Formats: sequence, C-alpha cells, structure tokens
Amino acid sequence: MRAEPEEAHRWLEQLLGDWQVRTDGAGGEPDGSGPWTEHVRSLQGLWIVSEGKGTMPGGSFGETLMTLGYDPETKRYIGTWVGSMLTHMWVYDGELNAEGTSLSLYCDGPDFENPGKTARYRDVITLIDQSRRLLKAQMQAPDGSWKDMMTAEYLRRD
Repeated sequence: MRAEPEEAHRWLEQLLGDWQVRTDGAGGEPDGSGPWTEHVRSLQGLWIVSEGKGTMPGGSFGETLMTLGYDPETKRYIGTWVGSMLTHMWVYDGELNAEGTSLSLYCDGPDFENPGKTARYRDVITLIDQSRRLLKAQMQAPDGSWKDMMTAEYLRRD
C-alpha cells in the first residue's frame, strides 16, 4: 500500500527550498537573534521536513525540526515541531484559510508565563509570494484572543 499525495499535500510544496530567516519579538522589534536559515525538503510529496539553524537571542546556537503533512481522513494538516532550546514536542493540528494563503497550526504546550500550566498556541504560516512567507507565533489569552509572541520573515535563497 502506498499513499498518494492529494491537492492539500501540494500546498506544502510551496515551502520547499532554502530560506533566510529574520525574527522579531512581540513588539515588532528585532529579538536579538543572529543569522538563521531553514532548509525544507519533501518526503515523496506526503510530508515536508524543515530543518532550521541559527543564533538564538543571547548568542547561543539553536536548531529546529518541523514536520508537516495532511491527513485525508480528518481533512486537517498535522505535524510536529522540536527545538534544541526546549524539551517539549509541539504537536500540530491545523487548517488553511478560505483563500488558501495561510496555514494555522494549533498546539498545546507549556505556559511560559505560568510555570506548571499549559497554554494554547497558534503558528500561522502566510504565503506572501513564491519567495517570501511569514510565520506568526501566538499564544491564546484567557479571553480567547491571540497574543503575538514572535514574527519571522522567510526569504527564499535558492
């Protein structure tokens, strides 16, 4: 048995390639991180694997690994994210917006403002054009609104 990519899987192909990344903190100011790059490859059209590396705020080196795919049974995008700076594995569940330009990925994780508790998070990947995309990391506030934590701009290098 071999699964075949569907149209929803093809959306992820827009993320393939090599990217230069610049991040800003919640207030839109540079977050103090240094050069950051990301390489995104396909696993035979069903999954993408994104490997990032660069300088964290404070000067230490960091690495990240993200997987994203699409589950035809649930009609949802699914994936994981891990980083060398955290011990938590983030498990994604998400959907595209009606225009097909943004992918919202929801997950639960440690509440960085209230140790010992968990919080709801959302990463929104927005395609600007073929050579530029944005990632907005948000945390859900008690009133249900989303509070920006970080924004990253990705510029295609290849």
